Amino acid sequence: MALEEINIRVYGCKRCRLWQGAKHGVPGEGPADARVMVVGQNPGADEDETGRPFVGRAGKYLAKTLAEFGVKREDLYITNIVKHTSPKNREPYPDEVAACLPYLQEQTRIIQPKIIVLLGASAKNTPRVEGIEYVEIVHPSAAMRFTKMRERFRLQIAELAKRIVQNA
Repeated sequence: MALEEINIRVYGCKRCRLWQGAKHGVPGEGPADARVMVVGQNPGADEDETGRPFVGRAGKYLAKTLAEFGVKREDLYITNIVKHTSPKNREPYPDEVAACLPYLQEQTRIIQPKIIVLLGASAKNTPRVEGIEYVEIVHPSAAMRFTKMRERFRLQIAELAKRIVQNA
């Protein structure tokens, strides 16, 4: 299966209840040979509107911070553990995560990243694959709201940038 096939399946997905309140499935985007994959919780309102991951305020903040440390968003494959927005952007329920995991696992198998960046608490549920380095980072939306989280986020992004260079 190719990424394009996964995208088509996500666009038409009805594996859980989330599709009922969503405008678009949001499979992910980026190079099929990306060395780094970024996994968030679920699409927000802007992502649901556009069908693209991390394009809202948190996504712009993430891209800006990555760029400050020499990492281009275009070089990363960005997705979420859940592929549809959830009501009031709540944390996805376990059955919703379970319904979407096959998509994420297939994306991981195809892309074969060296590093997977997990943004926020829900992304920590991403199943681990041997041979891939996993890096947990504060979610950019939390970093935008809380000063201490912002400082930690920036330090984590700086460390991530070093790891990306080491894995080049």
